[in-house]
Amino acid sequence: MLLVAGMLRYGRSLCSLGAGAALRRPAGRGGLRSGGHARGVSTSWSPVGAAFNVKPQGRLWHLLEERRGLFGVPELSTPEGFHVAQKEALRKTEWLVERACSMPPGPQTVTIFDELSDCLCRVADLADFVKIGHPEPAFREAAEEACRSIGTMVEKLNTNVELYQSLQKLLDDKKLMDSLDAETRRVAELFMFDFEISGIHLDEEERKRAVDLNVKILDLSSAFLMGTNFPNKIQKHLLPEHIRHHFARDGSYAVVDGLHAEASDDLVREAAYKIFLYPNAGQLKCLEELLSSRDLLANLVGYSTFSHRALQGTIAQTPETVMQFLEKLSDKLSERTAKDFEMMRGMKMKLNPQNSELMPWDPPYYSGVIRAERYNIEPSLYCPFFSLGACMEGLNILFNKLLGITLYAEQPAKGEVWCEDVRKLAVVHESEGLLGYIYCDFFQRANKPHQDCHFTIRGGRLKEDGSYQLPVVVLMLNLPYSSKDSPTLLTPGMMENLFHEMGHAMHSMLGRTRYQHVTGTRCPTDFAEVPSILMEYFSNDYRVVSQFAKHYQTGQPLPKAMVSRLCESKKVCAAAEMQLQVFYAALDQIYHGQHPLRKSTTDILMETQEQFYGLPYVPDTAWQLRFSHLVGYGAKYYSYLMSRAVASMVWKECFLQDPFNRAAGERYRREMLAHGGGKEPMLMVQGMLQKCPSIDDFVDALVSDLNLDFETFFMDSK
Repeated sequence: MLLVAGMLRYGRSLCSLGAGAALRRPAGRGGLRSGGHARGVSTSWSPVGAAFNVKPQGRLWHLLEERRGLFGVPELSTPEGFHVAQKEALRKTEWLVERACSMPPGPQTVTIFDELSDCLCRVADLADFVKIGHPEPAFREAAEEACRSIGTMVEKLNTNVELYQSLQKLLDDKKLMDSLDAETRRVAELFMFDFEISGIHLDEEERKRAVDLNVKILDLSSAFLMGTNFPNKIQKHLLPEHIRHHFARDGSYAVVDGLHAEASDDLVREAAYKIFLYPNAGQLKCLEELLSSRDLLANLVGYSTFSHRALQGTIAQTPETVMQFLEKLSDKLSERTAKDFEMMRGMKMKLNPQNSELMPWDPPYYSGVIRAERYNIEPSLYCPFFSLGACMEGLNILFNKLLGITLYAEQPAKGEVWCEDVRKLAVVHESEGLLGYIYCDFFQRANKPHQDCHFTIRGGRLKEDGSYQLPVVVLMLNLPYSSKDSPTLLTPGMMENLFHEMGHAMHSMLGRTRYQHVTGTRCPTDFAEVPSILMEYFSNDYRVVSQFAKHYQTGQPLPKAMVSRLCESKKVCAAAEMQLQVFYAALDQIYHGQHPLRKSTTDILMETQEQFYGLPYVPDTAWQLRFSHLVGYGAKYYSYLMSRAVASMVWKECFLQDPFNRAAGERYRREMLAHGGGKEPMLMVQGMLQKCPSIDDFVDALVSDLNLDFETFFMDSK
């Protein structure tokens, strides 16, 4: 599925690593109707803070109102509507393919390809969300079927030689290509890249092999992903009696479904680690076949490794650059990491003198103990200051000061949302009017995925009539409900995750690309996380936090010393945590490097862990079989670190002095957010920083973030 807005290049949804890896026109109350120009005000809009601190109220006239359909799409008032929507998309697709193949090459070729992509994405992206986010099985099943149907069409298009040749004619005409604007040229090249990694430029036999490999990779990816979460079982009597109650039971078996990393009992963590990570032969074979198939496909379409193919068009560009970045970062971290491990070892000795060797199951727990002891950051002390409504108002204030944007709560129409607690936000610019919609699916419910995600439902693009198709996104979180005594209260980690995901949403809202193929977050992975991580810096700055963090009962502001302690606590053992991320990223690169692999994936894990982490490998474990990011972030796991480095540099250069600097905010929009994936990522970074950063600059930015702020100690000592 390569033609559909680069869905396999960049992914449809962006997950916050968050504290770990995803994603228009004015139309009254409706979500997705087209036409019109930006409006300035609507009587249905209300202040955002209040909307999130009260339970949604049903409207009496809902009983008489016509049911609109999910996201305002009329067909989707029932699950059967997906069949109607996909049928219409497939009909329009065939007509657009005919146009593309019969038209002489020119800028209109790219426009038609993008319209083709948009036509399929408008069903596929929406269905991609509904199949996991809708509470009703009938809607989920219908959406799943729509995804399969659109996927089949995309595979057909990716092997349509006539369609490929219509684009090839444009790219082969140098004079014509030189006459195109930079964004149109780049989008044409991206469409061609998507075609060629599906092997369409090969002879018939090799093309069939490429198609077969693509199908095999999709199947293996799905199977591996499922296996990463599958629990392991052990006979109960093999566990010490005093820890058995920590694990679920299945008859005579104890079921271990995770690492229990926060458990205070060392033996519980050790047992969970050894049992959950015990190698499964089927999962091991699945991983080996996945890595081998990716390598075969990359070789077939002209790349020496899968990593070389995956990194084309990114900030890093090549696997050699990624490994240089990781090795330099590891060298700079080594001394700090050793000190962190020594500190954790000391705490373990203090709490458990009989067994003080630091093991891989220890860092999350002991770093948390040290943090709590040193800084007194019990989350319950902070929650009363972080009501959801206050946090949303804080985002509103920040966006207003930085970008001239206001978030308004808008009452959705009947049937427009999939759960009554979903809030709809209109994103409105002070002079440009309505920019797009954000649907906020923030609260816990049964069968809802437990990760925080951004989904693109519809990408922005310039339409033929000159109007702009406004972007629509969903933000999915898992927050607790309000109670009768208090609104929804967020922990500091939840608040930071909210800011992170809203960074993705603003990237989608403020992208003003001509083509939806490169709208908003549809950009290289190592750039896509920059806006979201940058928002974390804002969420940790007292000048920003003081604008909204007030006790929900008394109105008392959150004391500055508490914010400072919270920020400094995050630096406790942070070098060791960053070192762990370097290890994961290096492992990912080696797995997707030269094949056949020199050794088994487990032997490579053991070697890489020794070189890039430092804590000993535990025999008879295979952590790589739980490394779910190998599917969505294959050869690109380093992106989290590189994006953080870029975000750190942007923060220090442009916002550290004044987080509300409007000129810096406008530059950020102009240089980084507006282009989506329509411009080379390094050019966007250069435009923002006014220089071309080196690998050493990236490394220094990450390491400098670990330095303690001595003002905090001074404040706390007063």
